[in-house]
Amino acid sequence: MSGDEHPGPSSSLRLPSIDGLRAFEAAARLGSFERAADELHVTASAVSKRVATLEDLLATALLNRAGKGLLLTAAGKEYLEQVRAALALLAAVPLHQRSVQRSQRLRVCVPPTFARQILVPHLQSFTEAHAHIELEIVLSIPYLDAAPSDADIEVRHVESTPPGGRQLMHDVVYPVAAPALLAKLPPLRQPADLRHVPLLRSPLEPWAPWFRIAALDWAEPAQGPKLLDLGLLMEAAVSGQGVALARPSLARDWLASGTLVKLFDLSAVPPNQYQLLPHAGSDAAALFAAWLGRTCDEVSGPA
Repeated sequence: MSGDEHPGPSSSLRLPSIDGLRAFEAAARLGSFERAADELHVTASAVSKRVATLEDLLATALLNRAGKGLLLTAAGKEYLEQVRAALALLAAVPLHQRSVQRSQRLRVCVPPTFARQILVPHLQSFTEAHAHIELEIVLSIPYLDAAPSDADIEVRHVESTPPGGRQLMHDVVYPVAAPALLAKLPPLRQPADLRHVPLLRSPLEPWAPWFRIAALDWAEPAQGPKLLDLGLLMEAAVSGQGVALARPSLARDWLASGTLVKLFDLSAVPPNQYQLLPHAGSDAAALFAAWLGRTCDEVSGPA
């Protein structure tokens, strides 16, 4: 072997992630996943998963989870001293240092249509006021995705407000259609005139509540594609494929431009609303949750 060559890493070497080491050190020092989560600006479940992954990698239990708090195992005590020394060396590297005031990371998980129509158009007011908070916006999967995420802030389109959460929107729905579609149809003067009109369908926005308000004893539409996203539902209406139930908060721009037209002065309250789940306990999460609540109050007014 020449002098400038170095042996490669051993195939038996097991290197944990830095996030896993930090999660273990914080949980061991603070005595709970919740306190560690507050310090690391993630959720308690994320800290727990990172520690569990670390333990799986090492094939060794590091924390005893019995009782109210976390206790170190014998192996955990020995490993903690080694981890602290390694983290201290990494923290001493100048390029690794970053002021807390300069950037706090915040992971936000929201449904796609909520993100495009509500969150992103108003996001500049938050980022300008809180430049030290680094946002990461990710999209959930409506209807099919019921598993909790590891986001600091999460919005879901569900029926009931979760304990510790809050309802963000107080939406109503009413039928809308594109002018191009209406030009092809006989005049729609009353709700019963929809009988022979294609009605767009989505399990996220059932017609039953509006049918009741309109005194129509009809079943849910059974023809046409089933759209599992409210944005897709609106796009199908905009392209003239049928009549859709719309929320003014989501269809505001289309209604204002005349791209979509409200058909009747009858509105119904949908079964599902946008709900803010209990969020992480960091200052950044609290600031974002308060801003999001104010923004939704402004947007959910009548259109």
